[in-house]
Amino acid sequence: MGNLKGNIAVLGAGSWGTALSMVLADNGYSVRLWGYKQEQIDEINEKHTNEKYLPNIKLQKEIVGYTSLSDALAGIDEIVLAVPTKAIRDVLKQLIEILKTPITIIHVSKGIEPDTLMRISEIIEDEMPASLLKDVVVLSGPSHAEEVCLRHPTTVAVSSENLEAAKRAQDLFMNSHFRVYTNTDIIGVEIGGSLKNIIALAAGISDGLGYGDNAKAALITRGLAEITRLGIKMGANPLTFLGLAGIGDLIVTCTSVHSRNWRAGNLLGKGKNLDEVLESMGMVVEGVRTTKAAYQLAEKYDVKMPIVDALYHVLFSQLDPKAAVDNLMGRMKKHEMEDLEVMIDTQVQK
Repeated sequence: MGNLKGNIAVLGAGSWGTALSMVLADNGYSVRLWGYKQEQIDEINEKHTNEKYLPNIKLQKEIVGYTSLSDALAGIDEIVLAVPTKAIRDVLKQLIEILKTPITIIHVSKGIEPDTLMRISEIIEDEMPASLLKDVVVLSGPSHAEEVCLRHPTTVAVSSENLEAAKRAQDLFMNSHFRVYTNTDIIGVEIGGSLKNIIALAAGISDGLGYGDNAKAALITRGLAEITRLGIKMGANPLTFLGLAGIGDLIVTCTSVHSRNWRAGNLLGKGKNLDEVLESMGMVVEGVRTTKAAYQLAEKYDVKMPIVDALYHVLFSQLDPKAAVDNLMGRMKKHEMEDLEVMIDTQVQK
């Protein structure tokens, strides 16, 4: 590839971390891909594949696997954090023990921590001492790893409280098949990216029940209304939910067979219980954990989220999926424009 631009560490050797490593390698960077399974890292280094997560994909030689976090971080200024939400605090604690100089963290995971109700950028700032943290950037949008690694056209958004940090992330990832927009609404980008997984679970359940496209279109549309209502209460710009991290990510996650949240919901709709579904998936289904957090957020901010409420009781109270859909259809009459009027009023006030 010629002269490399520098080293970047990607923490998390799952499908998304690996796909983004390929984007960075295409852009001329030497990528240190960290994972904790020695067998997987040996495969990446010896065969240049990661078959469990991205079957039949050849990785560039510029991607080198590491199981030693300290070796992966040596001399690094920027890391891409691509581990599941539930593992983030543990990884950050390890970073603190190793780092000597401040870094920028670009996180690409999508979730909210139950009980604390923190977004991922808030978890990072909660764990990391200010002396070790330059900036936090989030990358989000409609971007299945299975298509990114094939270099299919993909467009995402990056957001940070520091616009210059977002622009730097834009420069790192942008190329002819991976287009990146900047967005300064980090709350909206994180809420949109997290809560779309819940609606995708519901869409999968609907498909598993055999309810067809009409029902799924309604779930996506009304799901977006719920996400927007909560996001506004939390301080997000309502227009973010009409962009890539909102409706864009929602559409792809609710309609694609690549979506593990849709697949999990589909199995639930076909009669499998939650434990069976999670065991069969073999990968983290972020929407399950996020449903609990969103249910708690709806209570905290006093926001009506009937789809979230129904899914919460399907997942954690053994409510029959068909009964949940029937309950949603039997709700009290409402004017559709109420949500749009709230969005417009909020934007005008800003």
